[in-house]
Amino acid sequence: MIPVKNIYYMLSYAFQTLRNQGIRESDVESFDNVQKLFAEILIKGISTLIKRGIGRDYISKTENLSSIKGKIDVSDSIKTQSVIRRQMVCSYDVFSTNTELNQIIKTTFQLLLRADILPKQKKEIRGLLVYFDSVDTLDVNKINWNKTYNRNNQVYQMLISVCCFVAKGMVQTQTDGAIKVMDFIDEQRMSHLYEKFILEYYKREWKELSATASQIPWQLDDGYKEWLPVMQSDIMLEHAEKTLIIDAKYYSHTMQMRYDKRSYHSGNLYQIFTYVKNKEAQYEEHLHEVSGMLLYAKTDEEIVPNDEYQMSGNRICVRTLDLNTDFTHIRGELDQIVEEYLL
Repeated sequence: MIPVKNIYYMLSYAFQTLRNQGIRESDVESFDNVQKLFAEILIKGISTLIKRGIGRDYISKTENLSSIKGKIDVSDSIKTQSVIRRQMVCSYDVFSTNTELNQIIKTTFQLLLRADILPKQKKEIRGLLVYFDSVDTLDVNKINWNKTYNRNNQVYQMLISVCCFVAKGMVQTQTDGAIKVMDFIDEQRMSHLYEKFILEYYKREWKELSATASQIPWQLDDGYKEWLPVMQSDIMLEHAEKTLIIDAKYYSHTMQMRYDKRSYHSGNLYQIFTYVKNKEAQYEEHLHEVSGMLLYAKTDEEIVPNDEYQMSGNRICVRTLDLNTDFTHIRGELDQIVEEYLL
């Protein structure tokens, strides 16, 4: 179980705007579950959003009107016999707050009202919902969370990500269609946060490094690359003549079992090895050291991965990061990786 305070730290690194929301560390320490933390983040963030102005966009509407507005749909007007009632079916755009991003926020707030959060937080949420009166709600199980953001709606990125944590981690539809509130964050969302946290940590705390999530090109003899998959690294750290490629893995089980024998996930090892060898080949005759690391989040399993292998001239390491400890220890582990592999 990851302490609530550490989830807050991870979110703060992953979304820098969270640091400006006015949530004190002492407040975070008082939260005994993640629902209270997420509720507080959304309350602070959406209060700021309201002060700046809730996002609006043009929404298409179609309805029967007595006076012409927008574009007339002649075909539908005839089918619905609107003309008999001296009306026409018109399609037009309205500049409205009833956008999908606002609908996600309202839906999430209503979900949190049924969660185990503080009475004070529920009161604040009800007060904020007044500003979303003209906004519709969504079926939480049908929300598309893959959003693109631009300068106009960038302020929503962190808020929608937290909404996704709430929805994915707290809601489970039962066979009778009812909704059950859960007390966990789903593995997929935590995996994404784990990757983003590590990358942003190195970007912020190690300015002398180049920290990216770069693609690695295939080093091909004839240049033919049809149907080859993209090699997308989670974290690539570069300093001087050294490169470390990190694959961050957040699994419930760090080991696989085959024929009653434990081993590391074969696919993970094959992948990191392929990344390393193709990255190394980029440098051709130049002297450059490329290493690879599988960085697993520590689980409750007895075996804690901590091994290093020499494979075809490269260091391939399997490490574990314990997220269930004081954050100073987490920082220390991440800093030690840089000192061992890049300095």
